[in-house]
Amino acid sequence: MSTWLALSIGNSRLHWGEFSENQLQRVWETAHLPEQPTSGQIEWGDLLRSLNCIPTDQAPLPELWLASVVPAQTELWQTYPHLHRITLADIPIAQMYSTLGIDRALAVWGAGSLWGWPVLVIDGGTALTFTGVDDRGVFKGGAILPGLGLQGRSLTQFTAALPQLDPLATTLPPRWATDTLAAMHSGILYTLLAGLDHFITDWWKQFPDSDVVFTGGDGNRLATALQSCLVGSERDWLEKLHVNPHLVLQGIAALRSLRELNSL
Repeated sequence: MSTWLALSIGNSRLHWGEFSENQLQRVWETAHLPEQPTSGQIEWGDLLRSLNCIPTDQAPLPELWLASVVPAQTELWQTYPHLHRITLADIPIAQMYSTLGIDRALAVWGAGSLWGWPVLVIDGGTALTFTGVDDRGVFKGGAILPGLGLQGRSLTQFTAALPQLDPLATTLPPRWATDTLAAMHSGILYTLLAGLDHFITDWWKQFPDSDVVFTGGDGNRLATALQSCLVGSERDWLEKLHVNPHLVLQGIAALRSLRELNSL
């Protein structure tokens, strides 16, 4: 079985996936690499071993499929001998705008490869994003707003009297809170859940039976909270709601498979 690496370079971390053919074997994160120029040739075996990518520095260098939103970090990998750099143009979704984040595009491509089209992806990261693709594989648009953690930090950083809100509660708080901390939890969580409900319901009016997939660090928390909040409601889309924390990596794998198929 062929082992290869997927690397998604985010704004603050490197997100790694090790695949055996198309099966995701493990995931991990590492810090950004130092951006100062290195002297001489990079010893890739040593570097990959230090990043937990290969067991020894004598191990064969695997294929590396890379997608990045940080140009300075991307540049550090340009001389890797088995590099496949992914750009927005490589992803076969029609009518994507030129500044769409590669992570959003790969996540929705990964969701479509797993659940089919149409599909709506909700990424609960630092930013909360919605990305939708219709049943013809055409990008239909989306939205971006501050995520759970960012909203909590903004309250504590820019208001002198409010307590620290980190981490956010994992259970639903009382909607009508009777203390400051609970009121912060309530305000952030219930307005986010109302927004999620509104966006998903509107998407389903356009694309009935679409799958809805949550991903990102807060994806599972948001999906669970939304399901709890809507218990007993008539939301048909709740039966089509999924969670996959590694959609970007799955999107990279799906793109690699497509490229191999096209090369036959």
